[in-house]
Amino acid sequence: VEGIKAVGDSVKEESGKDFMLDEKYGYVHSCPSNLGTGMRASVHIDLPGWTEHGVDKLRARCEELALQPRGTRGESGGQTGCTYDISNKHRLGYSEVQLVQTMIDGVNKLYEEDLELQKKIYEFPTFLSVNSLVAKYVTKELWDKLCRHVTSTSGFTLRKAVICAIELDNQSNGVYAGDWDSYKDFAEVFDPLIQEYHGIKPGAKHTSDMDVSKLAGNVNPAAPVHSTRIRVGRSIDGFGLSPGITHVHSTRIRVGRSIDGFGLSPGITREQRLKVESLFKSACKKFPGKLAGSYYPLLGMEESVRQQLVDDHFLFMSGDANLRISGMEREWPEGRGIFHNDDKTFLVWVNEEDQFRIISMEKGGDVKGVFTRLVEGIKAVGDSVKEESGKDFMLDEKYGYVHSCPSNLGTGMRASVHIDLPGWTEHGPASWNPWRIGRTNWMHL
Repeated sequence: VEGIKAVGDSVKEESGKDFMLDEKYGYVHSCPSNLGTGMRASVHIDLPGWTEHGVDKLRARCEELALQPRGTRGESGGQTGCTYDISNKHRLGYSEVQLVQTMIDGVNKLYEEDLELQKKIYEFPTFLSVNSLVAKYVTKELWDKLCRHVTSTSGFTLRKAVICAIELDNQSNGVYAGDWDSYKDFAEVFDPLIQEYHGIKPGAKHTSDMDVSKLAGNVNPAAPVHSTRIRVGRSIDGFGLSPGITHVHSTRIRVGRSIDGFGLSPGITREQRLKVESLFKSACKKFPGKLAGSYYPLLGMEESVRQQLVDDHFLFMSGDANLRISGMEREWPEGRGIFHNDDKTFLVWVNEEDQFRIISMEKGGDVKGVFTRLVEGIKAVGDSVKEESGKDFMLDEKYGYVHSCPSNLGTGMRASVHIDLPGWTEHGPASWNPWRIGRTNWMHL
């Protein structure tokens, strides 16, 4: 108040002019959202309880209290950790004193509620996915032992790791890792779960082998192979079919990779995610030969580009319940994007479920050719990122390449085709390539 008066008096003395004050709209500003008082009264406050409870729920509660939660760097700065900028939402229709009082009362209320929510963070949860491996292996004794631990790379907790098993009723595993530390710090949870899921023994160690020459044969050219498709609602259909054609061949192989020193998607901080994207933007400019292409960030994507990626079946989208609840869609779509080469046979998804999803595909059943391109692509991404950052991909001695979902540990590879199997359809469904860990890449193929 004293400062405003001092500025106003001094300006009036120098110019003879007052501040713009409209009878209807109050103090005049360039942006209509600031008309009235033009005031934002805010504090920076740690709310760990609300952070665990859910940022969306915090936003809804602030709406009820006529407050606005933001990141500590303003409207475009994003939220990191558990620190928020809490301010009054309104400018017009209220006095300055009323707005400051609203902020004071609201912040005090949020703090009281946060203390109660913090107590719940450490309570042994009820798992809606009662048949999940999380429900089997996360006992109250183990929970009490590990629930207060926070990982060093991304500040991940056991509750964050198992939140999908808590909030969803359809999980088989029900757990994600927020960083490489998660697999080590919460090993008493992850190890038995991983061993049961992948069918490996406690002392097993993963072996990676990318030697294409070890592949024997190829997909039978006469097999009625159709286009390939990714699951969980984020489509990458490969190549479409014309009606009535049954012998169109298409093959797709993908792997996941993540850079050491950065969090995995469920736990990665905003700064880390943007750094990963920045590293890739520079790295992909160095891809050689037929791997060369263009990167398309999701943030600010032009409609024509978006539509082309949709038409090509390359675009991944938000909305999957697992990704949302586990924290993988925070600050969406910032820091995410898609790269493809000029031939549209080599793709990289950036900061989806993993830092990188590296994909090789083409029409036809030339699995060796697709795998060869994949091997070259992985090397190009790895070498370029290493040149930019000095860091390698996360490669665990026991579990192979590190991924956010334990089901992808090991190779992180899914090699797939779409094929008509009318005989098996009558006989019963077949299981295809259920393993990632304990087998080398060429064994998958």
